[in-house]
Order: sequence, then structure tokens, then C-alpha cells
Amino acid sequence: MNIERLADAAKEARTRAYAPYSGFRMGAAVLTSDDRVLTGTLVENVSLGLAMCAERAALFAAVDAGSRPVALAVMSPRTDGTVTYPCGACLQVALELGGPDTLVIAATTDGVIERSTVGELLPRGPRKA
Repeated sequence: MNIERLADAAKEARTRAYAPYSGFRMGAAVLTSDDRVLTGTLVENVSLGLAMCAERAALFAAVDAGSRPVALAVMSPRTDGTVTYPCGACLQVALELGGPDTLVIAATTDGVIERSTVGELLPRGPRKA
């Protein structure tokens, strides 16, 4: 798997983020089981509950394309010197669609790349029956 390719796709998606309220531009990319790279971008809304994380947008795009995610990359600036990982809701969707072994790549705009899995980040997440 080419992690840089996935991080670059997330970086490109980040340029399309709609973040007029937080200013926190986030992009995501999913590598699918059939080796496609699909992207998603943060879309904020004045009604916070109507916003959509970049990660879920990319994960949903994989389903729409008839595939499943095997890796998820996110790209954002550092916040207080740390790397931003997907939120719990996004991890739960990744767990449902890709499973606990889905690779998660958290990258920053200044070149830091960290790796984990959905299972490591959400060890007690609800599983399908």
C-alpha cells in the first residue's frame, strides 16, 4: 500500500473543505478493497449536527462505489502540536464498513504521518451482530 499516495489524496481533498466556522480544514481519503482511492472533505453547517466529517464522506463514497475501505487517511494541520485522528463517530463507521483491521493514517500538513488501526483506536466499539 502506498501510504503517501493516500495522504496526498487526503491533502488534495482538504483544499475543498467548507469550514467557515472553525477554519479547521480537514480532508480524507479511503483506499478501497478494489484498490481505488476515494476522497471526502469536511463540510460544516451553522447547525452543527448537519455538518459532515471528511472521514465519513470518504467512507460513504466507498460504499457508493460498491466497495469497502481497507485504509483511511486524514490530513489536517496540527492542533496544539498534536496529530488529529478521526472522531469516535467516524471510527465507528470505519469499524462497521471496514472492520477493526482497517488502517488509519493520520497526517499533518507539515509532513508528520502516524499509523494505527480502527481496532486500536476504538478497542471496545460496538460490533455487528
